[in-house]
Amino acid sequence: MANVAVVYYSSTGNVYELARAVVDGAESAGAEVRFRRARELAPEEAIQSNEAWAKHVEETKDVPVAQSEDLEWADAFAFGTPTRYGNVSAQLKQFIDAQGGLWAQGLLADKAASVFTSASTPHGGQEGTLLSMYAIFAHWGSIIVPTGYTSDEINAIGNPYGVSSTDGGVTGNGGPSKEELAAARYLGQRLAQKAALLAA
Repeated sequence: MANVAVVYYSSTGNVYELARAVVDGAESAGAEVRFRRARELAPEEAIQSNEAWAKHVEETKDVPVAQSEDLEWADAFAFGTPTRYGNVSAQLKQFIDAQGGLWAQGLLADKAASVFTSASTPHGGQEGTLLSMYAIFAHWGSIIVPTGYTSDEINAIGNPYGVSSTDGGVTGNGGPSKEELAAARYLGQRLAQKAALLAA
């Protein structure tokens, strides 16, 4: 059995839904999972200016905020973020940037790692975002676990780098499709299985 940390940032809920599906997949493979969100950094006026954002912040206020100890505990981690100009959101990146202490001690090395993302348009930078997170894992010495074209679920959404979702609207009201959620569950399952092999 592996310990898996699923750490995400979501403003309007799309990445949150993907993250929940990743958790389900990892648990189905026998993993113990910590579900954590990155700390919100946006000013309150920005959040309140978007009804979907404000609603999601209120609905997920009880999700624990990610801490360094969650990554130290984990045998594997899956990071999820909305695409921000083809890159990682500031909120998740701030959490990642704060892990220098663990990195310096080698405590992030040899752990399985994978990623998932969402954007409002089909070519909104999803692949760039996923690949940018893999560069972080390379610096950490983590074992990158891409989805690859290894299942029908991934073939259905067509992204070998990780799981990506297209919301279909900047308001964030569309949400991931059933195919994207199935791919996210597969990602969690695959990550947990590879982590268990590494931990053994």
